[in-house]
Amino acid sequence: MHADDGHTPVLLGLNTFGDVGLGPDGEPKPHAQVIRDVVEEGVLADQVGLYSFDVGEHHRKDFAVSAPEVVLSAIASKTENIRLGSAVTVLSSDDPVRVFQRFSTLDAVSNGRAEVILGRGSFIESFPLFGFDLEDYETLFEEKLELFDRVRSQNPVRWEGRHRGPINGLTAYPHLEDGLLRTWIGVGGTPQSVVRAAQYGYPVSFAIIGGEPARFAPYVELYKRSLEKFKQPYTMLATHSPGHIADTDEQAREELFPHWLAMRNRLGEERGWGPGSRTEFNSQASRPGALYVGSPETVARKIADTHKALGTERFDLKYSNGTLSHGAMMKSIELFGTKVAPLVADLLA
Repeated sequence: MHADDGHTPVLLGLNTFGDVGLGPDGEPKPHAQVIRDVVEEGVLADQVGLYSFDVGEHHRKDFAVSAPEVVLSAIASKTENIRLGSAVTVLSSDDPVRVFQRFSTLDAVSNGRAEVILGRGSFIESFPLFGFDLEDYETLFEEKLELFDRVRSQNPVRWEGRHRGPINGLTAYPHLEDGLLRTWIGVGGTPQSVVRAAQYGYPVSFAIIGGEPARFAPYVELYKRSLEKFKQPYTMLATHSPGHIADTDEQAREELFPHWLAMRNRLGEERGWGPGSRTEFNSQASRPGALYVGSPETVARKIADTHKALGTERFDLKYSNGTLSHGAMMKSIELFGTKVAPLVADLLA
């Protein structure tokens, strides 16, 4: 049963940043091997009937994927049904015309299965890499989103802004065979981002990586009120959180914890956080926490709880977590599609 066949109350998807895991020798895998692993993971996600598979864009040593749409095209050639998207495309440091062209090309290659999730990104490496000033962080996204929306219309574009040259009546190609490119906004939890997404009528994917998912309920209400204000139709809302699935709660937690801790502390050093701990991990892994780790039954209950608390129609699991092994991730994907999906359907029936 595929998750978009009308019988599943929550559409279940996966996303990954192409986290660089460790090889048998204990050393980080080559980026090329990680990318080939991601393609294999995306193929399995399709085989077990999941709704979507999204790949993030980063420009750092610890994440292998910097060009998601290229990886997604490879997956498209080996899959039939699964939707393929980014998580996220850092629009602020990219060119909106090229973003549209790359994803409209992916849509053609995949027979209409492409989608793009636009965001500002939680890392900043792309700004100096592509020659942008971090002081323009806000205005870059606002301006480029306006241009992207006009290009996405597939009509001639007349536009002028601060951060790139004007466009005077030109059109971007290729066009989609059917409708407009499916576009989301990835939101980390700022009211301004929620309102901006509603203004354009784009669905929102909330990145819930800490605390209780229920605390995002005010943002859901703000989004719906803002849609009414801007006279935009409601389409869908999603949440995305990290997690890992194994046969039992204990196995899932023991497999994930050392990799979670290493990644948590590495990012903590960069961002000035204190060190992580088993207590913090257990808190996030508890039923109201934002870490969806455990047996299929445990993870299914947490997804159902999130749906009941927020009313969102889609849940995406970030199944890659730091140096977690490819084999453990493949097992997690298999259980997510074959065990978790039907359990969620039963819980919400």
